[in-house]
Amino acid sequence: MAYDVDNIFAKILRGEAPAFKVYEDEFSLAFMDVMPQVPGHTLVIPKDPTEDVFSADPVILGHTINPVQSVAAAVKKAFDARGIMLAQLNGAAAGQTVFHLHFHILPRSEGLEMLLHARAMADFAELEAHAQRVKSALGE
Repeated sequence: MAYDVDNIFAKILRGEAPAFKVYEDEFSLAFMDVMPQVPGHTLVIPKDPTEDVFSADPVILGHTINPVQSVAAAVKKAFDARGIMLAQLNGAAAGQTVFHLHFHILPRSEGLEMLLHARAMADFAELEAHAQRVKSALGE
């Protein structure tokens, strides 16, 4: 499959779609998932147009995993989570719905129900508040 330049993450990177950003550098962008599985569900994407881990430039992938680590720590702190679940899906059979490489950061606690992927759009005011919590935890 060829990379779709009109996927939602490509649009976010071009500024054509809104995002509640929590971190950005030369290589990657982190923002709140608008259809969160749990409160604090955050995504980290490379700025490079790549579909999945198999087609990723290893250098870009290396630059992307650093923010995954630091943003995950900030999400854990911001949401007082007992743990963090990282998910990275490759291909439709694995559940990937946006074909731009991305990492899910999900705060986890015992008894916290996890909603189905892409079940419902979250309230944007709540996402902005969540983004501010993660930014604060990052020290921004």
